Amino acid sequence: MDRSLARLRHRLTAYYVGSFAAILLLVGGGMYWVTAREVEQQLVRTLHAASGDAVRAAQVIEGEGVPTHEAAMAAVEEMEVPGSELFLFDAKGNPVTPQQVEPQVRAAAVAALARGTVDAGYGGPGGEWRVHARRFTMRGGRTYVAAAVSDLGQIEAQSLRLIETFVAGAFLALVLVAVLGHRLAVLSVRPVDLTLRQMRRFLGDAAHELRTPISVLRGRADVALQRKRQPAEYRAALEVVGREAEAMGRIVDDLLTLARVESGVRAVEHEPLYLDDLVSDAVASAGVLAESRGVRLSVGEFDETAARGDAALLRQLLMIVLQNAVKYTPQRGEVRVDVHRPGGIPTVVVEDTGIGIAPAELPRVFERFYRGEEARAITEGAGLGLSIARRIAEEHHARIAVHSEPGKGTRVTLTFPSAG
Repeated sequence: MDRSLARLRHRLTAYYVGSFAAILLLVGGGMYWVTAREVEQQLVRTLHAASGDAVRAAQVIEGEGVPTHEAAMAAVEEMEVPGSELFLFDAKGNPVTPQQVEPQVRAAAVAALARGTVDAGYGGPGGEWRVHARRFTMRGGRTYVAAAVSDLGQIEAQSLRLIETFVAGAFLALVLVAVLGHRLAVLSVRPVDLTLRQMRRFLGDAAHELRTPISVLRGRADVALQRKRQPAEYRAALEVVGREAEAMGRIVDDLLTLARVESGVRAVEHEPLYLDDLVSDAVASAGVLAESRGVRLSVGEFDETAARGDAALLRQLLMIVLQNAVKYTPQRGEVRVDVHRPGGIPTVVVEDTGIGIAPAELPRVFERFYRGEEARAITEGAGLGLSIARRIAEEHHARIAVHSEPGKGTRVTLTFPSAG
């Protein structure tokens, strides 16, 4: 089982890391695509602006009295555009300045003479390039083409830097997610681990408690069947079998009650009720047991106390507390019940003059199948009563507190949420 939980933790961690990595991949890919597209569009806008500036500069220089051809050449040669290079072509598509030009740039210039403007791209040994060519006419009537060319390598460099930064950040994020994911997986699995441990312990304790009556039943049956006996002997054997079967039935009933309440199969109602009525009914039922054991069961404060809850379960809770008080109180002892509302809080107090509970045993009284040494010597039982009582109290958002002193008695206090 521990290996299964370890595998579950590892799978949860892998799921967290894998999910986050997929998100990073999608986000990173989207960021890269958007950024590269935006940078490329910005490059195109820069080329448009560069060629436009060259045309305007040529026209301005020409307006200052410089011959048309010299004005066009001066505008292109003197203008500097970071990351770009300017070219000037004549009306036949021949390069004017500079003289060395790539065939693809000249082809774009020729196309611009026919269409006015051209945007093109081409690849070469040096990388990928973008070109924008624009036809323009000077005041002297001569037609030229201004072409701006830029290397896409700058986009690739920027994109590469972006990828490197993102990958570094993503790696650190994945490491952090792996650490936190493992911690989260441990915390997520912990309730399952605790539940499984409690289940194993519960099953082990249940098997231990049922083993004794089953062994007695089997032994009595075997002895009774070994030879013929008198009717009285069979009757005595059957009486023992009946007592042990009844004990087993009580254990099974208690286990079913716990299972139903904890699993939610037994729905807990939260209806208006009066605790004093429930206490009165429970005291009347527990009075029979008290009388048979020579214990005085009395009611002290008895105020009308409204609350909300499941009447059947709350009656069972009160019966468990009252029966425990009676069973562990010696003959001529006393059990007292009070119902009141101190500070507006519905409260039931059951106090006895019984054997009490040792300080070392007090923290364990609500554990399933736990019974102290003195309790085992005095009366029979499986040790499930207070476990059921606490679970019923929790379902009603109530608090059950036990205070005890060995040899002097025990006080159980039940406090419930206000009905208002």
